[in-house]
Amino acid sequence: MLKFAMIAAGAGALLLTSACTTTGNVEKRGAQGAAVGAVAGAVIGNNVGDGDATRGAVIGGVLGGAAGAAKGRQEDVQSGEGTRLKETADGQKLYYDSSARRYYYVDERTGRTYWQDGALRY
Repeated sequence: MLKFAMIAAGAGALLLTSACTTTGNVEKRGAQGAAVGAVAGAVIGNNVGDGDATRGAVIGGVLGGAAGAAKGRQEDVQSGEGTRLKETADGQKLYYDSSARRYYYVDERTGRTYWQDGALRY
């Protein structure tokens, strides 16, 4: 049963990497947290209570994945990368202005900012 729980934990961690952010921190930390949480949960679940390693792995994986994803998001916010949501077709980084509810980009040469449609952002 413990072996099955470990395989399930690995599969769950791989599924977390299918999500996508620009930095990858959320996915990477989420997958790491899920894997560690699932293994710890399987071991604890196997040795405590009714000995259900699978249930322990699932609970540990979910909690570890959530904690890891939160850690990755915090890394994005602290580094300033959490605001970058997408890019234009030519690779220009787009940022979201929540008060205007619009995307904008920064002209690296001049430092000016423009809305996604090319209009100057004041």
